[in-house]
Amino acid sequence: MAKEKLYTIPLNDAVNAQDECPFCYIERQLEQDLMDFVLGSGSSYMEADIRDLTDRAGFCRTHFKKMFDYGNTLGNAWILKTHYMRTIAEMKKAFDSYSPARISLKDRLKKPSGHANPVSEWIAERDDSCYICNNFEKEYDRYLDTFMTMYDRDSDFRNRIQNSKGFCLSHFGDLCEYAEQHLKDSEKKAFFDAMFKLMEANMDRLSEDVSWMVEKFDYRNKDADWKNSKDAIQRGMQKLKGGYPADPPYKQAK
Repeated sequence: MAKEKLYTIPLNDAVNAQDECPFCYIERQLEQDLMDFVLGSGSSYMEADIRDLTDRAGFCRTHFKKMFDYGNTLGNAWILKTHYMRTIAEMKKAFDSYSPARISLKDRLKKPSGHANPVSEWIAERDDSCYICNNFEKEYDRYLDTFMTMYDRDSDFRNRIQNSKGFCLSHFGDLCEYAEQHLKDSEKKAFFDAMFKLMEANMDRLSEDVSWMVEKFDYRNKDADWKNSKDAIQRGMQKLKGGYPADPPYKQAK
């Protein structure tokens, strides 16, 4: 399969799904693929080189929770076993590097701009690292690049985007930033005019769906049509922050 197909096919699938955000759709698929890779039946967690990578990167709170929900007790135990060994070694090194710093009264009254304590700095670096998040971000950048290329060169793709449900605000922010950095100045006005129009229309649509759900709880509307409001809460939440609030936990295939 040509390299570009690795990204154009999933992106086309995401747009064709007519979801509230094609990047949410891709994010969910990539995250599930990474969960399967780390803990699935392929037993990647038993491979020393893979576990070395997960030991180094660690996992964020969100993905530890999702790994627990995934259900592979042995896999999680193996990952935690060697990750603890590395973490304890790094912790002792951070402890050894600590020496009390003299802080003036003036500096005590200031809000710190960084980490004066080497232990807190080490912990902050760990909290910013996650094997699943890190790998997703690498793929996500490629999807943003592919999106812009397809939008520019593929008129059918561009039309489908302009007639889609738009994006969640979180991923739309990423798209705006990427377009600002990579589009030519002559291309920006047409792109942003189209995207702003798309987002305004779909934010209004979601607002109307949520508002009608509220109205349906008025006894005078109990026999009225739900219209498109039955799943307005989860779609409304997704539109604002991304993700799929109504999704059940993703579990290991038996």
